[in-house]
Amino acid sequence: MQRVVITGMGAVTALGHTAAATWSAMREGRVAIGPITSLPREGLRFGIAAEVQGFDPLAHFEQKKLILLDRVSQFALVAAREAIAQSGIDFAVDGIGENTAVVIGTGIGGEQTHDEASRRLYAENNPRTHPLTIVRLMANAPASQVCIEHGLTGPSFATSSACASANHALAQAFHMVRSGVAEAAVAGGSEACITLGVIRAWEAMRVMADDTCRPFSKQRRGMVLGEGAAVFVLETLERARRRGATILAEFAGAGMSADAGDIVFPSEAGAAKAIARALADGGLAIDDLDYVNAHGTGTPANDPTESKAIRRVFGAHADALAVSSTKSMHGHALGAAGAIELVATIGALRDGVVPPTMNFLDADPECDLDYVANAARERRVRAALSHSFAFGGLNAVLALRGAP
Repeated sequence: MQRVVITGMGAVTALGHTAAATWSAMREGRVAIGPITSLPREGLRFGIAAEVQGFDPLAHFEQKKLILLDRVSQFALVAAREAIAQSGIDFAVDGIGENTAVVIGTGIGGEQTHDEASRRLYAENNPRTHPLTIVRLMANAPASQVCIEHGLTGPSFATSSACASANHALAQAFHMVRSGVAEAAVAGGSEACITLGVIRAWEAMRVMADDTCRPFSKQRRGMVLGEGAAVFVLETLERARRRGATILAEFAGAGMSADAGDIVFPSEAGAAKAIARALADGGLAIDDLDYVNAHGTGTPANDPTESKAIRRVFGAHADALAVSSTKSMHGHALGAAGAIELVATIGALRDGVVPPTMNFLDADPECDLDYVANAARERRVRAALSHSFAFGGLNAVLALRGAP
């Protein structure tokens, strides 16, 4: 088993169109949640989201290429380009393209394409759909398009496990590189879910906030949808050192579990099991941890359950942890959430700054940890966890150390 490091990251989020811009906004506590601008808000109960504003596809793709790409693939491709450029790997020259894995998670896939096809069929009674509908909306389109653009012919697939999709993708990529199945990996998550059908479906579940996202706060009223992508380059420590790459962080371990209980309500035991497995897989002791990037959706059910799971695993050390939810700034990007939050986790490790939980008002007695409320905090971070807990009871936790 080889040590695995991250040498590149890229992002397109509601906070910025690069990983650097996204992390800068997180440090500053900027909130990208606001009224939806890409859809008519008439008939919506709330009408707020964290949208990627000002993203011009024609600035990144030729028109003839765009006919193949749903917004979810556009985000993934732009983020992957940034990550690969930062890593400094030339897959053709280095000769490892044939043994580089690509794993991109998405909870929904090409939903804008799906929404448009449905509108034509049912609203316009138009029996004709676009001939490229399937290749635009399929869940593996982001992963496949990254492979095509960069000539990567190693193991490639999509993961689709609701809000845990990106962390599952990253965990699978990590395991492949650590075990030698792949020499390197390009992995992350992408989501473009701000469509009328998705918004109405989430509103029907009665889990959406009408004001903003307030994780762990007594006044929290639910989650707010976001969109975007984040992608990372993983390789072995030995290879990164050999080629003189800048190492962003060490990918230490991953833990996964299934609640095998309620399809929606989270399980403290299931979450705790994934956390404990990530620590064990990464060879980390409880007191090695300084920061937890929490799932922190701002729903009445998730936040106390996650807080109790952290206490169950860490015991007294839970009081020494800095815990924050950046969803308070970039919204809940579903299948891309874990990847976007990994940008925050790497930033905390590299810069010694813990991003805040914004919009926090009063403490909830059921949420009794240090949530770094409303302002970033300077703090040495030696090791950190990033949590993703999904509908369906699927849990994925990533463990990272600072760059070796």
